[in-house]
Amino acid sequence: MKILVAPKGRGAHRTIARALAAAEAGAVISIAPGEYPEALRLERRVTLEPAAGAGSVVIRPVESPALTVAAADCLVRGLVLRGQDPAQPLVRVEDGSGLTLEDCGLSHGRVEVLGSAGVPADPDGGPLPLTVDDDLRAQLDDPVAGGVLVLRHTRLHGAHHTALHLDGDARARAEDSIIDSVEGIGVVLSGAAVLLAERLRVSEVSGSALRARGNSRLLVRDARLSGAGRHGVLVQDTARAKVEDCRIDGVAMSGVQLDHEARAELTDCRVTRAGGSALAAGGTTRLIANGCRIVEPAANGLLALGDATAEAVNCQLSRTGFSALHFADRSTGTVLGTVVADSREHAVAVTDSASAELTGCTLTGAVMCGAQVTDAARLTMRGSRVVGGETGVRVRSSGESELRECAIGGQSKGGVEIGTDATVALLATSVTGVGSAGVTVDSGARLRMEGGGVYGAGGSGLVVWQGTEPQVRGVRIERAGKNGILVGEKARGLFEHCDVSVTTFPALHIGADAEPVFRGCRVFDCEQDVGTANGAKPTFEECVSVRVGSATLTGGPIGTGPKGGGGPGGPAGPGAGPGSPPAVPQDINGGTGAASADDPEAGLADAGEAEPEPETLEELLAELDELVGLDGVKGDVGGMVKLMQMVRMREEAGLPAPPLSRHLVFAGNPGTGKTTVARLYGRLLKALGLLGKGHLVEVDRSALVGEYVGHTGPKTTEAFQRARGGVLFIDEAYALVPAGVANDFGGEAIATLVKLMEDHRDEVVVIAAGYPQDMDRFIGSNPGLSSRFTRTLLFADYTSQELVSIVEHHAQQHSYELSDGARDRLAAYVEAIPRDDRFGNGRTARQLFQAMTERQAMRVSELTNPEAQQLMTLREEDLPL
Repeated sequence: MKILVAPKGRGAHRTIARALAAAEAGAVISIAPGEYPEALRLERRVTLEPAAGAGSVVIRPVESPALTVAAADCLVRGLVLRGQDPAQPLVRVEDGSGLTLEDCGLSHGRVEVLGSAGVPADPDGGPLPLTVDDDLRAQLDDPVAGGVLVLRHTRLHGAHHTALHLDGDARARAEDSIIDSVEGIGVVLSGAAVLLAERLRVSEVSGSALRARGNSRLLVRDARLSGAGRHGVLVQDTARAKVEDCRIDGVAMSGVQLDHEARAELTDCRVTRAGGSALAAGGTTRLIANGCRIVEPAANGLLALGDATAEAVNCQLSRTGFSALHFADRSTGTVLGTVVADSREHAVAVTDSASAELTGCTLTGAVMCGAQVTDAARLTMRGSRVVGGETGVRVRSSGESELRECAIGGQSKGGVEIGTDATVALLATSVTGVGSAGVTVDSGARLRMEGGGVYGAGGSGLVVWQGTEPQVRGVRIERAGKNGILVGEKARGLFEHCDVSVTTFPALHIGADAEPVFRGCRVFDCEQDVGTANGAKPTFEECVSVRVGSATLTGGPIGTGPKGGGGPGGPAGPGAGPGSPPAVPQDINGGTGAASADDPEAGLADAGEAEPEPETLEELLAELDELVGLDGVKGDVGGMVKLMQMVRMREEAGLPAPPLSRHLVFAGNPGTGKTTVARLYGRLLKALGLLGKGHLVEVDRSALVGEYVGHTGPKTTEAFQRARGGVLFIDEAYALVPAGVANDFGGEAIATLVKLMEDHRDEVVVIAAGYPQDMDRFIGSNPGLSSRFTRTLLFADYTSQELVSIVEHHAQQHSYELSDGARDRLAAYVEAIPRDDRFGNGRTARQLFQAMTERQAMRVSELTNPEAQQLMTLREEDLPL
């Protein structure tokens, strides 16, 4: 049944109200263009639509509301509704009624949907009764609960207080709709109301964009909330919100704010330029953010207060004005796989009695600390990275904190600072390249440190202040700018099976009246192993020094210290002799000033040589390209460099890195350039920042396998340690597994290598080289090898023309040149060389060049006053017969 409304014409009603009075249930009322000053009430299921298309009919009542719905499943399509008072209702859907607004424009008044009051609260936040995908079709047909509203392609504009208000047990769905220019809140849910919104746009509201309170439920997908005068999403009381794939931009306060006992779950959302914290939770709320991105909030990225529980999974937070993650009061935080970058304060701050657990996270570029823990707070970090900033992790809390399998590096000051009364466990955690001390333990603090190490600290590796008793086991300290371990005045502690190497000052410094115990520790490659202050009483049990200039520990001096010295003192102790480097003070403050909070070792001078200018990646790749032949190898190495560059870029962007094994097998005959490429490979990895030194240590079976039981393990370990920071090149690696020989010590060498490769997988690259037909036997000898050597580079024999080029290359390097006749005969000579077991590829070319220079020398020696050109030219008669 279709009913017409028009100002004139036969069969048409003159007003919409008369048409409604005459309409039966299910009627369609078609309205002619024009403005109708009517207040309408729908008491039967009807459809209102314009006869001439959307926007041609304007309903502007003298009194509000313009439209009241008191029936189920009503439809208003393509109409414009304008109110007289923006603070009054423009559309009202009564309890038990249903309305769909499609392609409509509403201005100067709010839409309100009423429901039954008194629905009991759900303090436990039971399951959401609907999903975003529900279309409310059944509720529109038979609204047995509160009023039901569906908005499709509809704009709500210019309201005061709120544009859309759902009350009681009302239900509403909004699709592809717009709410803007509101002096107040965009959408308010109260009671037990539910809003399902998809592709909703809310902008230019003076209050919050969306507010859910009472026991309401808010489910939003693909919304855009921008420019709100308060919060983007405000969830209060026992309300619950589920927000998916939404964008919240430029709000004046929090992007998402939870109060009281509210619950919210955010998935794949982006919050940018919030005027306050991007995500904030207080009271006893629970906030879960999964796959969210937070950019440039004025305050925190995620703030948890009171007894709130907050969880962030696979999120990214960048350029936060305050600490990116801040857990305070008694809140609890769980952070998994999350990347924090460029926070203007701390990346993570845990204060008061809060606790936080971070797993698999990356914290980069914080202006202050990567993580700071104060008061009675607790922090647990597992498998996480802290890069840059002033300090890596600073714990000044009476609570217990733990760092397990973490990597901390690149800080301008200290790596880990443990304050008075703090209790910290550092387990398999490394500190690399910090500007000051690697790990500092303040007076009264408690440290348990197992595994891991400190590498390249600008100050001392481990600093233990007065009155502390740390338990340190299995820790490696290398290349410390000052002492390896500095034990302060009256400190104690147990240091077991620790290695200290290449320090500028004495590897171990023991302060006045300190009584530490060192058990099974080793010192390598230092000028001096131990320096002591007056009254120091260290205990050394089964400790040794290796290649130490002035040694106190068992084993005595073996060789000398590192080139350039740089270490203080000599046999007479620190500072002995004129021109010696600065001495280690004889007490902690040493007459040069007390230690400061910014530099735990203030007053301890640095020493050492300036490092050479680093090689660039472009220079090294050009050097690789200049090598004769090896086209396949060049392509493989170039591809690996690009892959490793991509890995670095993904890590810097906070993305997970793909699995990448840097260990290689070089399979080829002798003289095919394997050692040359291995040396270049180490330098390339250093240029990429993946190795500390990039040097090459070349070994064979004799350097790894011992002559008697118990000799092989230490011998292999010693070779491996020399390669730390670089490449261990094992030539003829198959010799470790002699064919047909059982119970050979080579198996022990391989087992030791596998263990060391796992323990130091980021510090040493191992290249196993040998004949192609024999390398499979080597790789198959131990399951640990096959899982670590996943890439083989094949070094093909040089062609005759490539061998000629190698000879010419040697000639140019030594200021020789080949005549045209010599070049032609050389090509024929090389072509005739048998390619048998004695053929040496590049080695054969080098030997051939040497033979030519010797024959030329015999020939030229018979000349009287030979000219320079004659001395330089290799002729065809200089080739061997």
